[in-house]
Amino acid sequence: MEFALRWYALAYIVGILIGWRIVVATVNRPALWPNDTAPITARQIEDLLTWVILGVIAGGRLGYVLFYKPAFYLANPGDIIRIWDGGMSFHGGMLGVIVAGWLYCHKHSLIKLQVGDAMALGVPIGLFLGRIANFINAELWGRPTDLPWGVIFPGHAAQDCGQLAALCARHPSQLYEALMEGLILGVALLYLAYRRGALKAPGTITGTFFVGYGLARFIVEFFRQPDAQFISEGNPLGLALQFGGYGFTMGQLLSLPMIALGAYLILRAKRHP
Repeated sequence: MEFALRWYALAYIVGILIGWRIVVATVNRPALWPNDTAPITARQIEDLLTWVILGVIAGGRLGYVLFYKPAFYLANPGDIIRIWDGGMSFHGGMLGVIVAGWLYCHKHSLIKLQVGDAMALGVPIGLFLGRIANFINAELWGRPTDLPWGVIFPGHAAQDCGQLAALCARHPSQLYEALMEGLILGVALLYLAYRRGALKAPGTITGTFFVGYGLARFIVEFFRQPDAQFISEGNPLGLALQFGGYGFTMGQLLSLPMIALGAYLILRAKRHP
């Protein structure tokens, strides 16, 4: 467990540092921004970074508590602060970052949408490294599969596939997410910002990030093993909301508002550049 925690911590640290450098490099190119003026200085980004880290930790933990195990933590409130035992939600962490960024921009009278666009550019690298760490730690693996690239993860839980085969191969859903949420989305955002002038229309980059991540996560949920608390004899797919045998996992439910908000921001940017 200690080894796993160090891998994930290393991914967080390296992801934040690289993301910070991407944002600094972008604001140091004023020609990319409306009126050839960046919305925030490199020094202010350093200050904002502290707020973002606190937002990620607080939001990620509270999101996990509220979205995934509310009954357990209601009965055991003392365990809420035990983040070293694991349990973080990306959607909660995102909400924490949004709140932290909004408060910082409000305090320093910065243009919120433009600062949000700058912040969005630095997020995919953290997602990429975080999912790679999940894969190395053999956690958050996918559903059973007989495809040739299926991975045999260690541990009793990973091998409990309910089948007679000696070994159980699973989708490496962590790598699917690293590719879609991290690499592809990150390259797309940088292309839009540096080659298509997307930063000139505030909200475009932020909206594209929300839509891109939401769609990627929604798709990967079809291959990702749901949290154990959602799985039961009558609900083997672990659907958080179901009707007539169909439904959505918790990850899909939380991604739908992201997609809607992202689409709104993109349309708004086109109508009011």
